[in-house]
Amino acid sequence: RTSEVLGAKWSEFDLDAGIWAVPANRMKGGAPHEVPLAPQVVAILRACRASHSGTSDFVFESKPGRRLSQMALLAVMRRMGLTAVVHGFRSSFRDYVAEQTDVSREVSGKALSHAVKDQTEAAYFRSSLLAKRRALMETWADFCVGSSPVRLVSSKA
Repeated sequence: RTSEVLGAKWSEFDLDAGIWAVPANRMKGGAPHEVPLAPQVVAILRACRASHSGTSDFVFESKPGRRLSQMALLAVMRRMGLTAVVHGFRSSFRDYVAEQTDVSREVSGKALSHAVKDQTEAAYFRSSLLAKRRALMETWADFCVGSSPVRLVSSKA
């Protein structure tokens, strides 16, 4: 989600482990969320960190000590000539998973930080599915950067 990305802080990232730990107070659902980072993302973040001003903990600063606004991503997309909306990235990811992989809805739902609506199911299904989500995010990153053809990810991995 845009707000989680724009509010990202360097202290939330463990680039060696390839994890972004978004704290509960910044998540829509109010629960902490660990995001497995694909190697391409880690490389980008390392490059960003190397050129970071160091004036604040925000990953994406507009000015020293200030995070980018909610309109920043939309403005970038408009400058690129794209007519899509930022939230469309989440929808595109979900469509990609459904159409191009055999990854389960549970894994893609966890990747998108969707809450399990059924209270009984939520009580029993507490796994973060981190290893499966890591494989999915690596496949998605490969697809996005065009570094390999689309490959199926087994939900049994």
